[in-house]
Amino acid sequence: MNSTTLGKYRWRVCALLFVATTINYIDRQVLGLLKGDLSQEFNWSETDYSNLVMVFSAAYSIGLLFFGGLVDKVGSKLGYSISIIVWSLSAMAHALVRSTLGFGIVRSVLGVSEAGNFPAAIKATAEWFPKKERALATGIFNSGSNIAAVVGPLMVYWLARNHGWRHAFLWTGAIGFIWLILWWIYYEIPSRQKNLSKAEFDHIHSDQEVEEEKPRPVKWSRLLAIRQTWAFVFGKLLTDPVWWFFLFWLPTYLESIFHVDMKSSLGLPIIIIYSVTSFGSIGGGWLSSHLIKTGWPVFRARKVSMLIFALCVAPIMLIQYTNTLWIAIALISLATAAHQAWSATIFTTASDMFPKRAVSSVVGIGGMAGSIGGTLFPIVIGTMLQHYTDMGNIGIGYNLLFTMCGFAYLLAWGVMHLFAPKMEQVKL
Repeated sequence: MNSTTLGKYRWRVCALLFVATTINYIDRQVLGLLKGDLSQEFNWSETDYSNLVMVFSAAYSIGLLFFGGLVDKVGSKLGYSISIIVWSLSAMAHALVRSTLGFGIVRSVLGVSEAGNFPAAIKATAEWFPKKERALATGIFNSGSNIAAVVGPLMVYWLARNHGWRHAFLWTGAIGFIWLILWWIYYEIPSRQKNLSKAEFDHIHSDQEVEEEKPRPVKWSRLLAIRQTWAFVFGKLLTDPVWWFFLFWLPTYLESIFHVDMKSSLGLPIIIIYSVTSFGSIGGGWLSSHLIKTGWPVFRARKVSMLIFALCVAPIMLIQYTNTLWIAIALISLATAAHQAWSATIFTTASDMFPKRAVSSVVGIGGMAGSIGGTLFPIVIGTMLQHYTDMGNIGIGYNLLFTMCGFAYLLAWGVMHLFAPKMEQVKL
């Protein structure tokens, strides 16, 4: 088998993870896309909306810790299934809500259940791909979040415009059950895949780590005593909130600053931004994998790639100096593409540094840290935007927020380098 190409079964796994991530982000972003309509119907202020984002983020952080351990215990197949069943039902339940409190309740359930996506996906990637291919595989499935941001506005705005906002929640949530059937039919770990060729099996396990039939979970207390865990934790803590800011506030930023009518345009600016972002996710995953194949040490390939991505986010600070919509879209597109390249690579560092039986737990711990940041950052966002809205210049608030985003990745890269300079593999 040519090791530079993904084999038949690895492509299938990648496709399943890609579709699941797409559905995950479509269900997550419906609230942000319909913020205008919902704010009018339920009389939400910027602070009210920020509180709903915080509820989701806090629940997501708890869910990551829970699913990180659960997936390592019951396996990626069952863990993923539990996650998508609950998140699809909770996404559909938004259509039944009649109050702001009701939104808070269903958002919390959605947050907990959606958190199972990445621990399960990263574990499945570690089960099916050797290290030299994991960043590319992660970049491919992680690009589903960008496809969701392209397909999502089209679906959501069309449904809302023609059938009302409740149908937008109902039908986007129902998609998950179609994926669940395909997942249960087609996914299995390599050692249980009867039709897998010996050549592909050997290639998958070329790192000399075969998955265990009944892996022994690693206690969180043990993982928290390891500095590599903290490298991953701080990398997620400092950068995940930026993505949440983009995901939940970009539509209203474009509406309030550039007066874009998102519903009549079916979210065209958002579609353009996240179409570009897809190239960042896949290209970011490709870069470090390519450097490894050319002979670079794994840690150096990851570190150099992540530094490049951090530098590519920094120009977002210049957005405050333009009054042109398309220049703003270009700067945002570069930043979001760089974030997804960073995200694909940082997830891979977890599987680089930890054995397969601990990967989901580490991803859960780091993801929880990112979600804690995503819970706290909306406090800053809501307070700042409400303050400058009351002053009659909301643009200043957005400019300050984009400046913070521009510095976040360089700070995260420096902290990660401090904790894990060479990203040595942990022995458990």
